[in-house]
Amino acid sequence: MGSAGAVSFGDASSPSVITGNAILSGVYTQVPATPPAYSGTLSSPLPAQVVTDFNAAYDALAGQSCDQFLTGTLAGVTLTPGVYCFSAAAAPTGTLTLNGGSTDTWLFKIGATAVGALSPTDFTVALINGASACNVTWWVDAAATVIRGDFKGTILAGAAITFTGTAPGTPSEGRALAKAAVTLTDVAFVGCTGGSIGGTAKPKCNQGVGNGPEGCDPGNSNQSNRYLANPFLRSNDEPTSTTPVGVPGDPGRKGGNK
Repeated sequence: MGSAGAVSFGDASSPSVITGNAILSGVYTQVPATPPAYSGTLSSPLPAQVVTDFNAAYDALAGQSCDQFLTGTLAGVTLTPGVYCFSAAAAPTGTLTLNGGSTDTWLFKIGATAVGALSPTDFTVALINGASACNVTWWVDAAATVIRGDFKGTILAGAAITFTGTAPGTPSEGRALAKAAVTLTDVAFVGCTGGSIGGTAKPKCNQGVGNGPEGCDPGNSNQSNRYLANPFLRSNDEPTSTTPVGVPGDPGRKGGNK
């Protein structure tokens, strides 16, 4: 977990229980005065590289295209790996089941087209068939407020993150990364080591000709000529399972592309 703002642990009656590493900003609060129960490494201040990496990951996920837009509470829904989006805010409740293997990834984008906060209450994320919490990512345009429940996954929030529950209870598992404050009150929180943040995010392609497949996001650079017998012969786009394979030109060939 980490934050570019302040970090606060627990309250006077029931401090949060943290298992895993915590990387904190230079300003954080421990209530009560004794440290919260945690195992792993508690590091402060927040290294500059962590902020750089967070901002890069946040911006990359903001540009991810959506496989499907979701509505409602997600109660009783089962989802296979993919990129799922809420146009604006999301307030899930009940149980969401993620069905996939140990290396499969899920990305949930909250506020994909308008300002949106994530506010789950009594929300459980159930993982089946080997699915891992460390491969589940929640990108949030605004703040995230998680109340009770059994939350799973890494939150990357554009504003503050607040977890409130009853410690130790059922632990939330993942990472809490925010551009503002992260507050944990009466929460059992298990951190992630490894896994994938964003899952399907790919770097942008080098769109020059003659590069061959790069395993990247090609954007919309198709140069196809609809008058050719095969209009994809001039495409510099990356081949996919559903798009005909373009044949890049030879930049060293005299006379240019023909």
